[in-house]
Amino acid sequence: MSTLKTPPRVLTVAGSDSGGGAGIQADLKTMLAFGVHGMSVVTAVTAQNSRGVQGAWELPVEAVRAQYRSVADDIGVQAVKTGMLASAELVEAVAELISATDAPAVVDPVGVSKHGDPLLAASALDSVRTKLLPAATVATPNLDEVAQLTGVRVESEDDLRRAAAAVLEYGPRWVLIKGGHLAPDAARAGGNQAVDLLTDGSSEHWLRAPRHDNRHTHGTGCTLASAVASGLAKGQSVPEAVTAAKEYVTGAIAAGFALGAGIGPVDHGWRLSGRTRA
Repeated sequence: MSTLKTPPRVLTVAGSDSGGGAGIQADLKTMLAFGVHGMSVVTAVTAQNSRGVQGAWELPVEAVRAQYRSVADDIGVQAVKTGMLASAELVEAVAELISATDAPAVVDPVGVSKHGDPLLAASALDSVRTKLLPAATVATPNLDEVAQLTGVRVESEDDLRRAAAAVLEYGPRWVLIKGGHLAPDAARAGGNQAVDLLTDGSSEHWLRAPRHDNRHTHGTGCTLASAVASGLAKGQSVPEAVTAAKEYVTGAIAAGFALGAGIGPVDHGWRLSGRTRA
């Protein structure tokens, strides 16, 4: 009889990236790096490479719901992460599913790809605001997604508080405003740091890391959200999980590599391979 302990289980509900740098593929690689068992609900299939998204096809709501129930009802989950949901119908179905699951949920409100390709219908924005964000333990928008959801435009580090407050109005327990898109001179600490703000409206956690001069950053948002979900599944508090996720993503960005003719991915296996960059 086996005495091996079953690892924590994390379920990603997101789109597939045929190039392997983002989406379901990035999520599962990240979960492996964190020592949890990754499972997946595919919401959409994309034709995607280093140059952009050439096509996207969302799955029927009944297919998404069936995948989710199949995993949750038999295997069980200790955390859920959501990514590309594409349409209002999918957003609402997934919000209903995660609301009924007794596990923390990390919501990455994916709006556009790294290359600027839309991954969420404009008609779905209200469903994200009113259905999905209220179900989130942690929401992890980047600055473009903050603007898309709230109208708040972040131009300096001081604006991060205002952005966080606007997102928290929609009901997530915590919000992590990712400031990686801030211009280097907009950050206070020396101008060469990537700064994020994690807050639940009462406590604040400022996370700073060196800004690496590497254009190969495809998949950073998916990777960060999956890393946070992995930490929560292991029993960490939200600040602990986010701090560990930030450290992991910073290393993955530093080791990001060229792939194809465009923007390459972060390196999800940098800790295992020793591929690091000064």
